[in-house]
Amino acid sequence: MDTLSGAPTIVDGRPWPLGATVRDGGVNFAVFSAHAGSVELCLFDDEGLRERSRSVLPGHDGDVWHGFIPGAGAGLVYGLRAHGPWRPDRGHRFNPHKLLLDPWAREIVGRFEWRDEHFGADRAHPQHLDMRDNAAHALKARVVDEPPLATTPPRVPLADTVLYELHVRGFTKRMPGVPEAWRGGYLGVASDAAIVHLKRLGITTVSLMPVHQFIDEERLVRQGLVNHWGYNSIGVFCPEPRYASGSDGATARADFRTMVQRLHEAGIEVLVDVVYNHTAETDERGPTISMRGLDNCSWYRLPHERRAGYVNDTGCGNTIDIRHPRVLQWVMDSLRHWVRHFGVDGFRFDLATVLGRGDHLFDREHAFFKAVAQDPVLAGAKLVAEPWDLGLQGYQLGQFPNGWLEWNDRFRDTMRAFWLGSDTTRGDFAQRLAGSAATFQPRRRTPAESVNFVIAHDGFTLRDLVSYDMRHNQANGEANHDGHAHNLSWNCGHEGETDDPAVLRLRARLQRALLATLLLSQGTPMLAAGSEAGHTQQGNNNPYCQDNELTWIDWARADDDLIAYTAQLLALRRRLLPLAPRWATGLPDAHGRADLAWLRRGGQPLTPHDWANRDSRVIGAHVGAAGRGGAALLMLFNAGGDDTGFVLPPGHWLLELDSAEPDGLRPWQGAGGLAFELRARSVVLLRETSSAPS
Repeated sequence: MDTLSGAPTIVDGRPWPLGATVRDGGVNFAVFSAHAGSVELCLFDDEGLRERSRSVLPGHDGDVWHGFIPGAGAGLVYGLRAHGPWRPDRGHRFNPHKLLLDPWAREIVGRFEWRDEHFGADRAHPQHLDMRDNAAHALKARVVDEPPLATTPPRVPLADTVLYELHVRGFTKRMPGVPEAWRGGYLGVASDAAIVHLKRLGITTVSLMPVHQFIDEERLVRQGLVNHWGYNSIGVFCPEPRYASGSDGATARADFRTMVQRLHEAGIEVLVDVVYNHTAETDERGPTISMRGLDNCSWYRLPHERRAGYVNDTGCGNTIDIRHPRVLQWVMDSLRHWVRHFGVDGFRFDLATVLGRGDHLFDREHAFFKAVAQDPVLAGAKLVAEPWDLGLQGYQLGQFPNGWLEWNDRFRDTMRAFWLGSDTTRGDFAQRLAGSAATFQPRRRTPAESVNFVIAHDGFTLRDLVSYDMRHNQANGEANHDGHAHNLSWNCGHEGETDDPAVLRLRARLQRALLATLLLSQGTPMLAAGSEAGHTQQGNNNPYCQDNELTWIDWARADDDLIAYTAQLLALRRRLLPLAPRWATGLPDAHGRADLAWLRRGGQPLTPHDWANRDSRVIGAHVGAAGRGGAALLMLFNAGGDDTGFVLPPGHWLLELDSAEPDGLRPWQGAGGLAFELRARSVVLLRETSSAPS
């Protein structure tokens, strides 16, 4: 049944808020376009199949076109047409034959299909308009009037935060105990089985890979593949429906809200991975879906010398121009919407350097950062940056504003190199273990702002990191040229799967050592889902297009011993917090004991030569009584292939962890001054105790 019949009465309305808003007994529409000559509002039947009317938005204030329809309400389906110059050489790509999706759409109607009529330019003659009308197949928006979500956020202190990056489908698609209809969706993540697993591990905060509505790239569709990861947004106010228990946007919103509520009830925070750096419209050869047709040269960064093209700091064809106040407003409105209406606790910003770019280079005083800092709705939200993009001087680790967390890829690379035999030093290792002080401390950042990880969605899984020297991405259809070639991995003597017990034992020991290094380090640790379970992707280090059993975690074959070991590590972290969330000074206290001292295997302090030694992989960290347990701690690391003795400092020591053991447990207590047996490729944690060994 249609919401309206016939052409509606439309009056000026008001130019805010942007998008479609139910108010005062009707619906207000406000559309940003600085260069259009006029904007038409097109109304459709409830299914979005039949265009029922077109009306020019009668109000025009500054760069906003607006109108109000009395008597209209939620459920109304609409699209936009923008009239203006077709001058690609000047950056203008207006084509009123193309129905456009409102960038502020709260629900998207229809499923995008790759058809030539979706392209504003004639694909055979790119300088000319395509005159075909695409309304029958274009994406439309539905008016939504949904109240904010009433939920109580856990507000986990940063010092206690443990991030767990997961893909909504891949995490529960094969998880036992999840109802079949919920598997691979928001409700699966909210299921008892999923929450029990997260609580067993000790996870405080799930970091969801993209859940903004997205489309699959044309190349992938033609190859019979999909965009599994979702870094191809088209609706930044809309939860992706493919993860919902139904196929429509209303169900997606309801399921997502249910998921957040259930996770909050379990004390678990929810972060979402957001993509505000580019859109699915890609480069000048891409489709006209939304922003390109509304005001191309305002929404996107265009090269000064070639306005028909696009700046590509993202590697995805285009770059959103957040310098424009309305584009910045779009990002801020989206962030606030996810906090208020979906209850999320924070965001991980994909290619976040883009959001801080001025005319050319990154600026930590950018208007975006200031807007976020002063926003009361975003107060308390955890903000995590991927601190790089592909543009000039795009690598900005440590340069984001105070309070922001940053993915620390230097931690990843150093720890991989240290444990798996690539080039590094004990100095590099110590820097990363102790919060990457040289990177973060000079800007008065805190150690917790370093997000430490060894594995993320992008690259090998933990099991594959110790099972493959080379990537094996043939299934992606790019002749194995995609993905990282520099993985700092080691196959332990055999490429891929093997039944050799010696190789399997070595791989298991290395996984335990890497997990211990990560979870006992200073900073905010991040686990990639499946790292604790021995998840393999058969050597594919870029499965962005693999929505199948390659990426779905096979819980039936999970390594339960490794899960239990990981849970024990996180329990140790909660109980002892070996490296406190403040910078160590290295200075002695009243008892002559430093808050952090680095030791050789003989028990002596490291010399400058020792720090730079690229051969030795043995080091100890003596932590004064600054950890959560109040006792001195000793962390010992031996990434070499041979057992060695390590002389313990004076005192009485109790063994809390030995990663050489499958369960991490080994009863041991002893006095200082003696050589402790530190086994090959292992991490040991000892706690000083007042009682002498019996």
